[in-house]
Amino acid sequence: MVVEASRADFYLVTVFLGGGAAWLSGRAVASTWRDYRQAAMYALLLGCAVRFFHFALFQGTLFSLPHFITDTAFVLALATLGFRAERAKQMATRYGWLYRQSGPFGWLRGASETSREDAA
Repeated sequence: MVVEASRADFYLVTVFLGGGAAWLSGRAVASTWRDYRQAAMYALLLGCAVRFFHFALFQGTLFSLPHFITDTAFVLALATLGFRAERAKQMATRYGWLYRQSGPFGWLRGASETSREDAA
């Protein structure tokens, strides 16, 4: 069984650096109106980069499938959240007559129906 150097290394490299880069890349992909698949592809590349940083900085294992899956799943989750947060904001601000934001990650159709009911 392969064990990483410490949990602090995981939190520093995967959570802080990789997660931050994933959040920002997800938002960047959404802000240019590109498809979610591109954000997922960038998350996969970030997972490879995070695994390399563990290897290069803290003598972690480079080719460990369980660690790679863990790192990539975390990075993909944060890239997805960043993508959805930015897309929800875009839909509510650019198409405000049609959609309204519903929470930090979603939007609902029907902003115009709500305003018509308030006017009546």
